[in-house]
Amino acid sequence: MFVDFIRNNKIAAGILTFLRVYIGYQWLTAGYGKITGGEFDATGFLHGAVASASGEHPAVQGWWAAFLEAIAIPNAELFTFIVMWGEFLVGIALILGIFTNFAALMGIIMNFAFLFSGTVSTNAQMVLITVFLIVAGYNAGKYGLDRWIIPFLKDHKPINKKHKKEAALV
Repeated sequence: MFVDFIRNNKIAAGILTFLRVYIGYQWLTAGYGKITGGEFDATGFLHGAVASASGEHPAVQGWWAAFLEAIAIPNAELFTFIVMWGEFLVGIALILGIFTNFAALMGIIMNFAFLFSGTVSTNAQMVLITVFLIVAGYNAGKYGLDRWIIPFLKDHKPINKKHKKEAALV
């Protein structure tokens, strides 16, 4: 009943729009600050997360620390780029309501990565709100560009071999 409400109700779409723009603004400002600040480097954060995996009460689980050591730290420059631009682009997409579900999914993945790395901050709150956006599906972007983009994409399916043969006969 609740899922049906947030997936189909116009009032829910309005509430979701407010939440979507709020989360988008959080992502946009975080990414913009990193891009324009000129000093953002994920290396220190990654090393700090690995260091938090030891001790009596580790904040970071061993499997995540192993991933960070083996994959993220050797590629810190790439991860720096992905974080900066990922935050910025997710923010723009959520504010505009374009590809809302994909943007929300990418945002929640980033939030979980930050949580796995021992950062709490507003990430848990953002995860909770983003869950509502993802569950709402199309209704979360109804009052945004998805209102026009999604129907357009559904109507313009790629041409496969069968359609090419039919088109040639006409």
